[in-house]
Amino acid sequence: MSWSGDYEKYMATAAAVAGTAMVVRGVVSELVPDELREMLRSAARGIRARVSSTHTVVIDETEGLSTNQIYDAARTYLAARINTDMQRLRASRVDDAQGIMITMDQGEEMLDVHDGVEYTWRLVSRDTAAAATAHAAPYGIGGGGAANRRGRSRFEVKSFEVSFHKKHKEKALRSYLPFVIDTAKAMNDKHRNLKMHMIEYDAWTAVDLRHPSTFDTLAMDHSLKHSVMYDLERFVKRKDYYRRIGRAWKRGYLLYGPPGTGKSSLIAAMANYLKFDIYDLELTEVKSNSDLRRLLVGMSNRSILVVEDIDCTIDLQQRDEGEIKRAKPTYSGEENEDKVTLSGLLNFVDGLWSTSGEERIIVFTTNYRERLDPALLRPGRMDMHIHMGYCTREAFRVLASNYHNVENHAMYPEIEQLIEEVLTTPAEVAEVLMRNDDVDDALQVLAEFLKAKRNEPGETKAENKNGNQKINKYEQSMV
Repeated sequence: MSWSGDYEKYMATAAAVAGTAMVVRGVVSELVPDELREMLRSAARGIRARVSSTHTVVIDETEGLSTNQIYDAARTYLAARINTDMQRLRASRVDDAQGIMITMDQGEEMLDVHDGVEYTWRLVSRDTAAAATAHAAPYGIGGGGAANRRGRSRFEVKSFEVSFHKKHKEKALRSYLPFVIDTAKAMNDKHRNLKMHMIEYDAWTAVDLRHPSTFDTLAMDHSLKHSVMYDLERFVKRKDYYRRIGRAWKRGYLLYGPPGTGKSSLIAAMANYLKFDIYDLELTEVKSNSDLRRLLVGMSNRSILVVEDIDCTIDLQQRDEGEIKRAKPTYSGEENEDKVTLSGLLNFVDGLWSTSGEERIIVFTTNYRERLDPALLRPGRMDMHIHMGYCTREAFRVLASNYHNVENHAMYPEIEQLIEEVLTTPAEVAEVLMRNDDVDDALQVLAEFLKAKRNEPGETKAENKNGNQKINKYEQSMV
């Protein structure tokens, strides 16, 4: 009985102490100003810093009204190195296309080693107060004490704290934190969702870009495909080169050829390959050169600007003897607005406005290159001209592998011979291959389709021999 009585007394005392502590904490929180409490905490941290061999860098979640990019980088970096043996973990997912992100919870610690130095990470959280009505004090409203603190809104501020031995302070600031940022950037570039930006109500509106096209699945000649990939890789690695020679860090591509030859798929493959967002510039939606400049300046770096069917989306003013013909004002009861002109477009492509961003790619597409103003075609504006032609043997094999997972078949020689004779686009071949799930039936239907096409007037390459020779000669001189 005595043991039971002592236990009850102990529990009653513990409960009383805990209750008293809660009351004291509440009274202190109510009566002691937030600024004084923060000063006391800061003084305590200063005393600990003088006697401790450990230094700590605090990385707050926000910096003023802006997001702290170092905090976001640390969160991404640590998520890839999380120790699942922690007692408390935090799980989140912000997009259906991405997996679950596991991060440390508040109060947990994590050890990381870089370049022989140990770094201890800790996630902390604290409450802070913001004045609810900043204009109240001059008029004596909520003048001070508890009443003033009740007029403040409280919110949580999260921070990462990374601690290390004080002798490694320079290495932590100069080497480790930049390493964390660069690693997180590479991870985000690899896994982030690409965006397709379109014009809506005179501004860019973004949606997720989930086009599956890649260079592996692109129905395109092998040599041309690899020349495009090499050119893209070379471009993104030449930041210092462009800066040294005094040119804007941009690259222009002209994709031309008949409809259905894969121009849009190539653009999507370029975006997926580089992890660049796409900005789809529909010129008919832009009212004036000033609106065009505002939209183009609003693009992010590491992006692709696409103007499809540039020869027919807008009636661009042509050059005459080296000068731009400007649209003359017309009056119909309303004030005339400046139109989008070739001059305005070229000023962004390679004029002063071309320096408003970095690491940008500009892609124009057309079915008829001969209709374009020569001013658009010269190097420095459209640096690489890519002819997207009719289906070839290589393109057919890529399509057969994509749709039926077959590398070789008894019907390949017959189909490839027909493709060499007939003008057919990769889109037409793909559509026929999709009609049947059985590979034998699909290839048989394709052969019949190509034979029927061969018998139609104007659908064979022999009938278009002269035109193809001219195209190939011009293409080789421009690429």
